[in-house]
Amino acid sequence: MSKPMVTAANEQQRAAWNGGALPEVERVRPGLWSIPVPIPINPLRYVLVYAMELPDGVAVIDAGWNTDEAYEALSAGLGVAGYAITDIKAVLVTHIHPDHYGLAGRLREASGAWIGLHPEDARLVHDRYDEPGIKELADRGRELLLRCGVPDLTAQELAGASMMMRNYVSTAVPDRLIEDGEHLDLPGWNLKALWTPGHSPGHLCFVEADRKLLFSGDHVLPRITPHVAVHPQSAANPLADYLDSLRSVGKLDVDEVLPAHEYRFLELSERVDYVIGHHEERLAEVAAVLKAADGVTCWELATRLTWSRPWETIPLFMRRSATNETLAHLVWLEVRGLATRVAGEPDVWLFAEDQ
Repeated sequence: MSKPMVTAANEQQRAAWNGGALPEVERVRPGLWSIPVPIPINPLRYVLVYAMELPDGVAVIDAGWNTDEAYEALSAGLGVAGYAITDIKAVLVTHIHPDHYGLAGRLREASGAWIGLHPEDARLVHDRYDEPGIKELADRGRELLLRCGVPDLTAQELAGASMMMRNYVSTAVPDRLIEDGEHLDLPGWNLKALWTPGHSPGHLCFVEADRKLLFSGDHVLPRITPHVAVHPQSAANPLADYLDSLRSVGKLDVDEVLPAHEYRFLELSERVDYVIGHHEERLAEVAAVLKAADGVTCWELATRLTWSRPWETIPLFMRRSATNETLAHLVWLEVRGLATRVAGEPDVWLFAEDQ
């Protein structure tokens, strides 16, 4: 399908993204600031932290990775707005991936701010970031990859590939659990939490009805689609969850979307329609490969799909993501009765009409 261009809310911010630069700290609205915080070894390059002015300080949406560079960038960005790290009163975390949650504990230690997460992500913190949960999670990841048909040695390597991410997180148990539909008690703001699972089980967006703004985290981005995959900490059918929550968000009456990456943009409903269409095309492609094969593993199927580059050139670490994304599409087809799984080590997938 043709890819529609969304309108950037700030052309300088889009130009910075396209040019590989860090955008400037920006006053988005009176009392609202966008602060780019760099993230290492990642093609996304930065996370956009949003600071909302309060009578006695600021609340921030997301935090960045736990590195000195990120901490100093956030501190400098707050300085442009006339605040300091010690003025942070609340850290609203859209989800627990390191580039959003990693710095939250350090910010709380410096400022006394409370940290908020959705319960579904809060319950994952220990296994993802604390010992011995980290090793157990890696073992479960290896078992899943083996069932996908990944060769044993490759599965071992891939299962441990994300262990280094622990270095970018200051583990912090949330002080508050933010439920779907909850109105946040932030003076001067009409902020409502929306549970939008898929990219993570407890992903949150925040809508500001008075200003007609959506803080979309990773749920809706202007150019790329978020990673939605089956993995040991995912829901059973994360793609179905993602598409359902995407449709719900697409109905919101907002003028502007403030994502965690890339740049601010308009046309929420059009972007949502495109992303849904993208996944419908992907599901059709997966079904077509299944139909042409006489039984195939998830790993084998992933090698036959269309990616942004030839499979042979995809780094090994990214092949794990590709495999888990493929599995998410297979599970969706299975639930819809369009694919059948023959359980084993590895599982074998068949097009349902062949049964």
